[in-house]
Amino acid sequence: MTGTLLFRDGDNSWAGLKNVDFRVGIYGQLDFTIDGEDYYVQYMPVGMQEIVAPPELMLAQMTYARVDHCILQAGGGYGAMNDYNAFAQNQYPAKFTGLLNIDESRAHTEPVLKELERAYRQLGLRGVYYALDTFARYNFDLEFNDLRFDAFWSTINGWRLPVFIEAPAIPDYDKASYIKNMVRLKDLMDRFKNIQWLLVMGPPVSRFAGSGKWEFPDEVLATYHHDNLWLEIMFPITWGGVWDYPYPEAQALIKDMRDKFGASKLIWGSDIPNVERFCTYTQSVDYVRRNCEFLTATEKDKILGKNLDAMFKVSERTKAHGIG
Repeated sequence: MTGTLLFRDGDNSWAGLKNVDFRVGIYGQLDFTIDGEDYYVQYMPVGMQEIVAPPELMLAQMTYARVDHCILQAGGGYGAMNDYNAFAQNQYPAKFTGLLNIDESRAHTEPVLKELERAYRQLGLRGVYYALDTFARYNFDLEFNDLRFDAFWSTINGWRLPVFIEAPAIPDYDKASYIKNMVRLKDLMDRFKNIQWLLVMGPPVSRFAGSGKWEFPDEVLATYHHDNLWLEIMFPITWGGVWDYPYPEAQALIKDMRDKFGASKLIWGSDIPNVERFCTYTQSVDYVRRNCEFLTATEKDKILGKNLDAMFKVSERTKAHGIG
């Protein structure tokens, strides 16, 4: 079963969604019904009896996995997370840095620009989580580099906020759409030079690594090589249902990424708690930390923290405020 069953043929937008009586279930499941038959997707780990993850759960995970600091993402699928991320960040400033989220496809409107201002100035959130799939809500009526969004991007540029961009291949969910989106991203990076970007989940394996090695078209390489773009290393959440720990397939792709782009361009991520439907949080870092023997200690330090620290100035900020 694939997500295409949730849509009417020929319409990938929200308007094409079928009524499937969607419900949030128990034990990490999302429930729905098609033609009178019940189904579920295992979205969170089975041990999550309710889909709840307070800051203290994350702190316990981090302590056990020996992770010092966590960037709290804010994908729209989790709800309106700005206030909750700010709550966690303010409670535990040495441990959490919160990202903000807005309605990406309506970022040119006054209400969204006001929420952006509130999230940054009042809540103190320190980066933007920006996902392209939300453009499906309005039938992909605008492209994310449309000039109508320039006020939004200019504001982010002025504040020098990092942007974590999740870039599925909208609108057609094919290789051509992905390439076009990378060209659009390069356009934004060229025009708004103060923004540092992280490509969430990194390059898509299914489109560019079918042979077990990366093969990128020139347009994609031009974007990936841009000075203001970093690539996330995050294979267990995307391929953990196919590959087995310690993911030798992923290790080979990480080596290829290091060789092509350098360790200074790579940033480790996990997608905890989701990732624990495939492996433990500790394993999601240890396949890099313990098993990528081709990486030097310096390269691992960069990938596992220093690159992100430089982007958000976490060490500098915590030291200045006497926290840690």
